[in-house]
Amino acid sequence: MAGQGQDRKTIDLEEGWAFMENGIGKLVNILEEKNEPPFNSETYMMLYTTIYNMCTQKPPNDYSQQLYDKYREAFEKYIRDAVLPAIKEKHDEFMLKQLNTRWKNHKVMVRWLSRFFHYLDRYFITRRSLTPLRDVGLICFRDLIFQEIKGKVKDAVIVLINQEREGEQIDRALLKDVLDIFVEIGLTTMECYENDLEDFLLKDTTEYYSVKAQNWIVEDSCPDYMIKAEECLKREKERVSHYLHINSEPKLLERVQNELLANYATQLLEKEHSGCYALLRDDKVDDLKRMFSLFSKITRGLEPVSNMFKTHVTNEGTALVKQAEDSASNKKPEKKEMVGMQEQVFVWKIIALHDKYVAYVTDCFQGHTLFHKALKEAFEVFCNKGVSGSSSAELLATFCDNILKKGCSEKLSDEAIEDALEKVVRLLAYISDKDLFAEFYRKKLARRLLFDKSANDEHERSILTKLKQQCGGQFTSKMEGMVTDLTLARDHQTKFEEFVAEHQELNPGVDLAVTVLTTGFWPTYKTFEISLPSEMVKCVEVFKEFYQTRTKHRKLTWIYSLGTCNINAKFDTKTIELIVTTYQAALLLLFNGVDRLSYSEIVTQLNLSDDDVVRLLHSLSCAKYKILSKEPAGRSISPNDVFEFNSKFTDRMRRIKIPLPPVDEKKKVVEDVDKDRRYAIDASIVRIMKSRKVMAHTQLVAECVEQLSRMFKPDFKAIKKRIEDLITRDYLERDKDNANTYRYLA
Repeated sequence: MAGQGQDRKTIDLEEGWAFMENGIGKLVNILEEKNEPPFNSETYMMLYTTIYNMCTQKPPNDYSQQLYDKYREAFEKYIRDAVLPAIKEKHDEFMLKQLNTRWKNHKVMVRWLSRFFHYLDRYFITRRSLTPLRDVGLICFRDLIFQEIKGKVKDAVIVLINQEREGEQIDRALLKDVLDIFVEIGLTTMECYENDLEDFLLKDTTEYYSVKAQNWIVEDSCPDYMIKAEECLKREKERVSHYLHINSEPKLLERVQNELLANYATQLLEKEHSGCYALLRDDKVDDLKRMFSLFSKITRGLEPVSNMFKTHVTNEGTALVKQAEDSASNKKPEKKEMVGMQEQVFVWKIIALHDKYVAYVTDCFQGHTLFHKALKEAFEVFCNKGVSGSSSAELLATFCDNILKKGCSEKLSDEAIEDALEKVVRLLAYISDKDLFAEFYRKKLARRLLFDKSANDEHERSILTKLKQQCGGQFTSKMEGMVTDLTLARDHQTKFEEFVAEHQELNPGVDLAVTVLTTGFWPTYKTFEISLPSEMVKCVEVFKEFYQTRTKHRKLTWIYSLGTCNINAKFDTKTIELIVTTYQAALLLLFNGVDRLSYSEIVTQLNLSDDDVVRLLHSLSCAKYKILSKEPAGRSISPNDVFEFNSKFTDRMRRIKIPLPPVDEKKKVVEDVDKDRRYAIDASIVRIMKSRKVMAHTQLVAECVEQLSRMFKPDFKAIKKRIEDLITRDYLERDKDNANTYRYLA
């Protein structure tokens, strides 16, 4: 049939096509599984050469266009005669199986015929920009079969998917093949898959899960509902991996999440005995993890969860505050130690609460920023509430003092102390009055350092490092200076002892230890020009002489209120060593020269205020150790009292410490902090105005609050007052045209 060489015979269309029809008929028989032997290479070459010759003959015998048309007609004939009837007579899953078989056969037919007609593809189709042979074959299937049966196919596919959702076993491989037809039939686009199947599947999925959710929300507890929702999402994901197209995954999961979670979020989270509050209350960690995992998938789904978390933590913390308040109000005023212990317990409880919910944020809520914010805002609410008149800043400072000083009632290991300090510093982040904490802490640090009450220098330095990291160098600079001062003071003391040893004529005959402090670092202490006994005056003079050899430019101010003395008191039964303050010692030494002294004589000789003298006399004549006896006897001191040395006093101990009731410094601390705040507000306003020159009142106040909020929350009224003060001091002036605008005066 296919002649070769220069003198080959011209093949006319009818003759050539008749030969090709035989070849196509053989291919159809093979596909229909009729008893037809396969193509051999000779037959294949004859078919290919026939097409080649018919396309390369000189016009008018070039039949390229006619062959191109007949190629399409061959598919159309086969589809109409054999394929479409075979598919249409089947239904449901059987129809899908038939469709799958026919599609696979069709692709084989396209592959073989496009090889026979390959010469058309190479030259004629390329030059004319016609549809390639492979695509012509697929388009025939699409237009003649797919368009006719796609509705039934789609319905059958959705029925199978829903059967699987209900737990039935289905032929996933068949579904995969059928859904691939929707993709392949679109040639290079996903239009057929999306418009003819996916849209309907998504609509059906919405309806399916809508019904499920309506039932589950009534029947199930929140944890059970979430387990079902999680399982559904997992199954839908598997569905995509087994037979749906990967592009369907986000759309499908969004529909399921919307129906199961978004539409019922409020009802689910607020279920009375099993919702979010109940899970938090009962520490259902796994359920909370599941809740986070599910609700993080829906738009703004975590907001209500984080709000509930915040409310729950706030309530827990507020309950602890109330509990501490109630305990404190039930204690009698004289039992201060008990109140102090309960305040200590309260801080431990707050630390434990913080540890617990930090772990929740990290483990259950994967460290999400919403939950960090919720935790911060919750702790800021109750961490800024006081307990029985003590602010949270004072409570934290007292807590630190209790675990850092010697004789701590809680026997903690070094690691436990470090851990506790770390946690207190974390809590400090929630306190708005950080400057108040700093002042209380500094007062207590001073007492630990000066009275040798600090248990461990390493811990002292460690917490200062932590505070510095949290609040900045300015926050701790004075405290670090105090610790350094003590180290230098020890060096001074050693040098002083060497000086006295070298100058024996100056030896005061009393063992003297002096701690030299830098005024700027330490809290301010009242200094009184007390009339010291001669023994003490000599000590002061000797140290002054020594200090002048060390420096010429520094002035010493003696703070006797912080001093202590060890004096020997000779009673009738035995001599007892008394550990007293410098003031108490000065008072007792008055009785070395006389037996009796009236109240007014003591005031005159000591040169102290009445309040201080009353405190001293009360500690020595009315408290536990009655070193002085007074007339008339009684529990209080009056200006008419007369005192004498109680020689009959005795005690089983050979060394006793006589406490002097401390002055309540809380009021002074608050006053000092208020004063510092005034300076801080002034500095902030001047700084802002210096850079801006002109500024509206509200803007200035807002910037001032923002600048200062790291240390304390300034009061708007206080800022207004400071602005007025700066105006009177000519730092600022009001704008002539607008009274709410200020100008900076350089």
